[in-house]
Order: sequence, then structure tokens, then C-alpha cells
Amino acid sequence: MSKPIKLNLENYSDNFFEVNHKNGFLPKDSPLAVLPKKYTELQVLIDEMPIKKDDGTDGLLSRRGEIEKGVSTLSNFKNLVEGEEDILIIQALFRAYAFLSSAYLLAPAHFNYIDTKKYGQAHKILPSQIAEPFVIVSKKLDVYPFMDYHYAYSLGNFVKIDNSKGYEWENLAMAAKFSGMDDERGFIMLHVDINQHSPELIGSILDYLKADEEKSVNLSLSKCLSAMKKINERRQIMWQASRWKHYNDFRVFIMGIKGNDEIFGDGVIYEGVSDKPVQYRGQTGAQDNIIPTADIFTGVIGYYPTNDLTKYLLDLRSYRPKCIQNFLSDIKDEMGNNRLFNNLKESENEEGFCLLLQILDEIYYFRNGHWQFVQKYIMANTKYAKATGGTPIISWIPNQITAVLNYMSDVIDLIPAGTKHLNKSSYLDSINKKKDLLNKQLQLLHGDDYNADEVFSLNKKMNLNDD
Repeated sequence: MSKPIKLNLENYSDNFFEVNHKNGFLPKDSPLAVLPKKYTELQVLIDEMPIKKDDGTDGLLSRRGEIEKGVSTLSNFKNLVEGEEDILIIQALFRAYAFLSSAYLLAPAHFNYIDTKKYGQAHKILPSQIAEPFVIVSKKLDVYPFMDYHYAYSLGNFVKIDNSKGYEWENLAMAAKFSGMDDERGFIMLHVDINQHSPELIGSILDYLKADEEKSVNLSLSKCLSAMKKINERRQIMWQASRWKHYNDFRVFIMGIKGNDEIFGDGVIYEGVSDKPVQYRGQTGAQDNIIPTADIFTGVIGYYPTNDLTKYLLDLRSYRPKCIQNFLSDIKDEMGNNRLFNNLKESENEEGFCLLLQILDEIYYFRNGHWQFVQKYIMANTKYAKATGGTPIISWIPNQITAVLNYMSDVIDLIPAGTKHLNKSSYLDSINKKKDLLNKQLQLLHGDDYNADEVFSLNKKMNLNDD
């Protein structure tokens, strides 16, 4: 008989997201492409906003002062927003106000970058016609009133071009945008793309929690490995989907307030809401749920170092939808203190350990691939030392890569030399090479005058390149 699962699947839904083996981390229904007619004025502003509009003409963000003019005449829809109960409309409103607020606040920083190649200072006051309805709709979703990854920028921002096809980024358009260019679409929609395999990942975890014998445990781990391989295959397409030299065409608009004092100073005042400046982290791919879920399930989380960087990681958890926070928390409770590792050890499950090692390898490749994106998309484009979420770019991802590699070393120690399931000697060499790569990169990054191209080239020299 299968083991009962303690998870209450009803806890993982807010009617927009419904986390399970069917939907994964994607919305259960496609987001609205446009707002209802009563919000036409707001929708027109969203459509007119991008640097390049859908018709190819220049939008408001292509000219200094234009987004400010557009916002100055916008009606305050706070009363209409207050009465909304439909989750799809609420989410679409959150997305619209998130994009509009970031466009308005960060427009000066954007134009300063065009002039100087350095980010300038943002507006410090968000006008009431944005701030008041934005706060209202954010309370309905129980999230911070700022640009986020789930409801606004990525997972809640796709429109299928052909409904008969899947979630490949080539089949996805953006409901709201900043640059309006293909590189922005590829960058954002690729995150939706990789999440099409999150149902298989979640399903594999649920299967493991029900498994009562070695065969079923290993089948669940095989399923998890399969999902992670597919996720990594799609992730690598980022190099083709979004050219790294064009990341700064839109990057400044996804900067958060918290951790970016150079741009926002003490924070932003939400006019009509409070006279006290507030600070929120910006949206970031680190708010995606795939790797946190994999970390919790496999036990990588137990290898996180105790430092401020790990605190940043845990802080980002509060920027997720509550239903996803609940899911991650309950999975953590279910897996306990490295439950998977200990169960495999107690049962002397050699094949299971080999599968775990391969899953950890996929987690490494995901993180090292992300690290390579940082090297090219950010470090080669700007010396600005902060990520969009406000974390330090040079040390943030290496902190997590180190955790994975240390765990891999402990796992492989328990795999017999003569195992038929993988080549242990080859894996040992690979782990050592990965550690050596990271150490050499961090040595090059010591100091402010690093050469990003030199850091990036080490990946290819050591045959660990992602592109």
C-alpha cells in the first residue's frame, strides 16, 4: 500500500495558480491578454508605453518625459478596482499597474543609461492614480505592490499565439512589455517555457512521497531527473531567444527598490497611501520555483551556507504567491532533515544514490548556466554590481553553486566504485573540474577591475560552457 501524503493540495491554489502535477507552477488558466473595456484608458497607456510598440512605431518610453505625461492624465480607478472579484481581472490589473509603476519610476534611470551607460536615479514618488489602485489590487492577491515574477513580469504575462500549440517561447507573446523588442520577449517567455516541465517535477516529488519500496522510489527519482533534463534543455535556448548585448534595453525597468540605493535612495513614497518611503525587491529569475523545489526535495537546502546571501535567498521566498510559499514550506516539512539522502542511505539504495547524483548534476548545470547568463548578460554589459532583486551579482549564484557541489561530493562518497549505474571515476573528475572552474572565476572577480569576458571564457576552456 502506498504511503499517505500529508500535503493538503487544497492549500496550493489562489484560483490563478494551482500547484499540482497537472499545472506545475504555471497558471491554471491563461492570463487575460487585455483588460476589460471599463479599463480602456489604462490599457491604452500600457499599449502605448513600450519603446517599440506592436506596430513598429516609437512608444512613450522612447522619448523623455512622455510616460510622465501619460500618467499625469490617467484616471484613478481605485473604486473600480476595489469592487473586482474575478481573479483573472485582478491579476491582469496587477500586471498593468506593476508595469506602469516600474516604467514611470525608472524612466529617468533608463534615459541616464542611454546618455552615460550608467543607471541614473529613479523617481521617488509614485503618483496616487497608480499607487492607490495598485495597493488595493496587490492586497487582493496578498503580495507586495511592486513588479513581481509570478503575477506580472513572467508567468502571468504570456499570451499564446496559437492555442493549439504548447508553451514553447516561440509560441508566446507578451501582454505587457517595456522594450517591445524580440529580445525582451525571448528573455521573459523562456521562463514560461521552462515551467511547462514543472508538472513533471512536482509529480515526481508526489510520487516519491507515496513510494513504499525501492523500485517506486527509483522510478520517482528517474522521473525527477527526466524533468530536470528537459528544463535544462529549454533553459539553454536563452542564448538564441534573447541576445545578451540587448539585455540592457529593458533591464533597468525590472530593478527593485530594496538593495538598489544608488537608483532609489531611501525608497519610494506611494502617494495617497503613505508618506513613508517603502522598499521592495525587484523581480528576478531567482523567484522562479523550479530550483528552490529541487533544492528542498534533494536536500541541497541543507548545504546552504549561513551567511547574508542565504538570507537574501530566503527573503525572496516572501515575494512568491502565498499558495506557492505554502507548497514550498510543506515540501520542506515533508522532506525533513535531508529525508531523501537518509532514506537512500538506510536502504542502501545504490541506484537511488546514482539517480540523486545525476539530479544534483542537473541542478548544478542550471545554476552554472544562470551564472554564465550573469557573466554575459549583466557583467559584460555593465559594472553595476547589483542584480534586479538587489542581490550582489558576483557572489549570489556562486553561493548556491558551492552548496550543490559540496552535496555532490558527499553523495558520490557513498556510491561504490564498481557501480553499474554510472561511471564514478568520471563523475569525481567532473565534480573536481566544476569546483576548479568556480574557484578560478572567483579569483578573477576579486576586485573591481575584472574582465567579464575572461571570466566567461573559462567555461569553454574547461568544457563547461552553456551556449
